[in-house]
Amino acid sequence: MRGDLHLHSAYSDGSATVIELIQQAVSKGLTHIAITDHDRVPRCGDIPPVTALKVMPGIEISAYDFQKQRKAHILGYAMRDTRSVTAFCRPLLERRQANSLRQIALLAEHGFRIRPQNFVKRAGHVIYKQHLMEYLVATEQVEEMFGTFYHETFKNGGYCDFDIEYLDAAAAVRVITEAGGLAVLAHPGQQQNLELVPELVGYGLKGIELEHRKNTEADKEAIRQMAGQYGLFLTGGSDYHGSRKPGVSLGTGRGQLDITEEYLKEWPGDKRRGWETDGILPPPQV
Repeated sequence: MRGDLHLHSAYSDGSATVIELIQQAVSKGLTHIAITDHDRVPRCGDIPPVTALKVMPGIEISAYDFQKQRKAHILGYAMRDTRSVTAFCRPLLERRQANSLRQIALLAEHGFRIRPQNFVKRAGHVIYKQHLMEYLVATEQVEEMFGTFYHETFKNGGYCDFDIEYLDAAAAVRVITEAGGLAVLAHPGQQQNLELVPELVGYGLKGIELEHRKNTEADKEAIRQMAGQYGLFLTGGSDYHGSRKPGVSLGTGRGQLDITEEYLKEWPGDKRRGWETDGILPPPQV
C-alpha cells in the first residue's frame, strides 16, 4: 500500500485534471490518493472505475486563527455530506474571485494584455493568481511563472500584493467534523501554527499532517509529541500542484515522501470508509 493524501487538481490551483491525477497515481503504483483542492470538494462523478486505486474526495480549507493571528490550512477527509462544507467555503471563493479580477484590472492598467474573458473555461471557475501568471507566461508577456516579475508584483508590496480574508480555523474544523469527516491540520511547519492544536481539538480536530516537505525534522518531532498528547492520527502528502509547483512530484514530493501502509492504518477505524470501496467514491453532494 502506498498513497498520497494531499493533491490539488484544476478545480483549484493545480494544473492536472482529476482524471490526470488518477492516471499519474496508477502509473506510479499508488493504491490510495486523496484530492484536497483549496476550499472546494472536486466533482468526481465522471471518473471511470479504477479498481487498482482508491480515491477519496477531500478539501483543504484556507483558514485563520484571528485571535492568535496564524494561518491554518485545514484538510478534510471522509465527509459523508459535503453540502455544508461547500456552503461554508462559498464566501471565501467569492472573495478570491473578486481579488483575482482586481489583479487582472491592475495588470491591464500596467499594460499587460489580459482580461477576465481569458479564463472563462476554467474547470473550477474560480481564478487564482497562478492562473494569471500561467497566462502571462503562455502569451510570452512574462518569462517565468515564479521569477522576478511574480515576486515584485504579487509579493513584497507589489501592486497585486493583497490577500483575502480567510475563514475561521475553529469553524473550519467544526464544519468538517459535523459533515462526518476527519479534520487534519495541514503542514504546520509551513505556517508554524502547532500551538493551535489544543484549541482545535476541542472543535473536533482528529489529525496532523506529518509528512510534508515544509515540515522540518524539528517540526516532525514536535508534531509527533503533540499527536501523542492529544490522540491524533498522522498523515502526509506531496501537496502536488502539477506544473504550478515545479520540482514536486505526485507520490514522492521532492523525493522525501513515502506514505505507506503504516500511515494508512493510522486512520480511525470507523472513518476508514473512504478507503473501503474499490475505485472511486460516489460523487460528493453539492
